[in-house]
Amino acid sequence: MTELDNWFDKAMSAETYISNMEKHKENLENVFNNFAIPDDENFFRRLENKNLRAIVITEDWCGDAMMNTPVLLHLAKKSHMEVRMLLRDDNLELMDQYLTNGKSRSIPIIIFIDQNGEEVTHWGPRSGFVQEEVDAIMSGLPDKEAPGYKDKFTKKISTLTARFSTEAELWQSAYRSMKQELEANI
Repeated sequence: MTELDNWFDKAMSAETYISNMEKHKENLENVFNNFAIPDDENFFRRLENKNLRAIVITEDWCGDAMMNTPVLLHLAKKSHMEVRMLLRDDNLELMDQYLTNGKSRSIPIIIFIDQNGEEVTHWGPRSGFVQEEVDAIMSGLPDKEAPGYKDKFTKKISTLTARFSTEAELWQSAYRSMKQELEANI
C-alpha cells in the first residue's frame, strides 16, 4: 500500500465532510445544485477507464474549496470516481507536499491517484481565470499593518464569497481547468 493509499483510507467521504460543515455548507450546496456540468461523455469514459480516486485537502471555511468541491463532485459522479476529503489543518504532513508557489498552504488541493495509489496529477487551489478575478478584487488592499486593513480585507472576502457561490462562469472555469489537467495526464 502506498503513502497516498494510506491518506485515502484515512480520509472521510465527501458526504461526511459536507454533513459536518459549519461555515460554507449552504454555499457549497448552492454551487452543487446549480452547476451544470458540460456534456463531455468521451472525457468521462476515458477518466472512468483509468479508475482514478481523488483526495481533496480542504477546510470548510475556505471559499475556493466551497466553490471547487461541488465541481469536482459532479466530475467524479460522471466518471465513477471515489472522492475522499482530508482537513488541511489536521493533515499538514500531506498539505506541505502540495504548497502553492512552494510556500502557501492554499486549498483545495485535489490529488488524483490511480488503482496502485500512485499520483496521476493534482489540481488546485483555483483555475487561472479565477486567480485573475481574485487578484483584481484583492488589489488595492493596504499593508496588513495599516489601519482599516482588517475591515477592507473582510469586505473583499465577502465579495469573493458572493461571487464564488453564485457565478456559473467561475464554476465552469474550475471545471475546464480540472479537465485540462486531467486530460494532460491520463
